Amino acid sequence: MNRNEVTELIVLQKQLKSMTWPQLAEAVGQSKEWTTAALLGQMTLTVEQATKVGELLDLPATAVAQLQVVPYKGSLPTAVPTDPLIYRFYELINVYGTTFKALIHEEFGDGIMSAIDFDMDLSRQEDAKGDRVKITMTGKFLPYKSY
Repeated sequence: MNRNEVTELIVLQKQLKSMTWPQLAEAVGQSKEWTTAALLGQMTLTVEQATKVGELLDLPATAVAQLQVVPYKGSLPTAVPTDPLIYRFYELINVYGTTFKALIHEEFGDGIMSAIDFDMDLSRQEDAKGDRVKITMTGKFLPYKSY
């Protein structure tokens, strides 16, 4: 069983058992954002975390083992995403990426925002004109060094 098959099985079992990502995150003991990324194949679970998910979702031992393997990260199937929701993030970076870069460099200097030392929170923000998606991301600033 490869990692993509494990991801498909997790999504199916989650649906069949009427579970939510926050419920799985609570069982794993991590945030809903990190747990969702992990169960979709982007993070590595500990033995205990993988075993708990396996029990909740009735996963075979091979799937539980795959959840403990360091994944190939950033594994979207195409260079430009075709899924409308994911494409909007691509579009957001195309439109605002240079703004993010300019403002981060002005505030912090020459460097990057880490995606390794990183936190994210996604929530619903009620609005009379239609609810909004609120995403807060924080990443450690890593300056480029001279040598």
